[in-house]
Amino acid sequence: MLETLSPLFEPTFEVQKKVPTFRLFINGMWLEPSGGATFDVDTPIDDTLVARVPDSAPIDVEGAVEAAVAGHRAMEAIPGFERVELLERARQILLAHREDFVRVLTAEAGKPPKDGEGEVNATADRLRLAMQESCEIMGEFIPGEWSRDARGRAAIVARVPLGVIAAVCPFNYPLFIAAAKAIPALLAGNSVVLKPASDTPLSMILFARVLQEAGVPPGGFNVVTGRGSTVGEALVASPKVAMVSFTGSTEVGESIVRSAGIKKLHLELGGKGMAIVLEDADLSLAVEKCLDGVLKNAGQRCDAISAILVVDSVADAFVEAMDAKMAEWKLGDPREAGVKVGPLINRKAAERVQSLIDDAVKNGAKLLRGGTSHGCYVEPTLLDSVPLEARIAFEETFGPVATVIRIEDEGEALEVSRMSRYGLDSCVFTKDYRRVWRIARDLRVGELTVNDHPRHGVGFFPFGGSKASGIGREGIGYSVDEMTELKTIVLNLEE
Repeated sequence: MLETLSPLFEPTFEVQKKVPTFRLFINGMWLEPSGGATFDVDTPIDDTLVARVPDSAPIDVEGAVEAAVAGHRAMEAIPGFERVELLERARQILLAHREDFVRVLTAEAGKPPKDGEGEVNATADRLRLAMQESCEIMGEFIPGEWSRDARGRAAIVARVPLGVIAAVCPFNYPLFIAAAKAIPALLAGNSVVLKPASDTPLSMILFARVLQEAGVPPGGFNVVTGRGSTVGEALVASPKVAMVSFTGSTEVGESIVRSAGIKKLHLELGGKGMAIVLEDADLSLAVEKCLDGVLKNAGQRCDAISAILVVDSVADAFVEAMDAKMAEWKLGDPREAGVKVGPLINRKAAERVQSLIDDAVKNGAKLLRGGTSHGCYVEPTLLDSVPLEARIAFEETFGPVATVIRIEDEGEALEVSRMSRYGLDSCVFTKDYRRVWRIARDLRVGELTVNDHPRHGVGFFPFGGSKASGIGREGIGYSVDEMTELKTIVLNLEE
């Protein structure tokens, strides 16, 4: 499936017994792991082997971090405008090899080619927006004349890079989310050691080659593959790492907090995006947007709609329309024409979602559509009248399941929403913007979307959560703030 990648990517792998075996990228070199161990990357489409990648040992991680320490100095020494030009070259190289990335995303993540192309385009847009983001790397001048204590002095407050940033990345958008961590880090003059998800490491290995070709100096960007229990923990605990940027589960995020020591953390964790459909909503719009929010990327999105709270007076009409529309979402091999919902990332994920469906039905939910799974595939599923006792009411779903919870009114919707331990995002469908304001004020979430489903997009708006959904924000300008720190330079100007 991947033996015929473009010549640009030849340094990244060799074919062994008809299987591409990829390499680590450390200090500008393509290397075998120190112990020679590899692990398999299977496609969720049919569970067949598509590649092998290095199973890095702690010594490999240590080497990558040491390279990044020197790489940080090299990145910081590059003038800012040249860093912008470097990222623009990377954008052009990425787009010139779009088909390679689409093929890899389909193979490793089971994405329909249209979705894979969308992810590549989003990554290219994120690179393009580096020019705008560079304008956020500013300082300020503070005269001391307004304080007796500071009179005769002035301060220049500069925004400076942190150093080595460890990026630990998820499987669901293996190119975009990882790139969205690397781009602002490099732009600000940091270096990066990146660990992609073990299920989907290939697209980021290819992206490392793009950055190498664009001119990132040795050590500026490094990729180490392997298990979270070895590679991830070694990165997080390293005293030479200045910041950890992680996207993934709340449970792993909590472990990172315990292991990181004194370093900056950005954690984008679990979510339970709740859509609130009020009696004055445009129901056709609400159905369309809720289905998109539930089913895109087979529901494997931190900002997916994970529960739909519908006011009783419109619930019957809403559910009937959703059932009819869901029939249009075809499940199957993502390489086949017309397929909109592909597999989940692996069998374990599919089994977990199936257990949530079964538990909901056992607790009294009405199964109106779908409800079965095979291999890595879960049918688009519609559950109505889901009780709050069901696990799926408050657990993150990460699968193609529309969970409808009937509520009496706006007040009950807020009460149910506040019961969630998560606070990443929510959405509300209504024509009354006074109600929007009340709901926005009362919900403790990082983002509330009105008359649409939540979507991170290219990060043009700040994205992140409260409560158990994380620490910090990502987005144009906001990521740079997270990946830099302030340095105050005080000048004695007394005459």
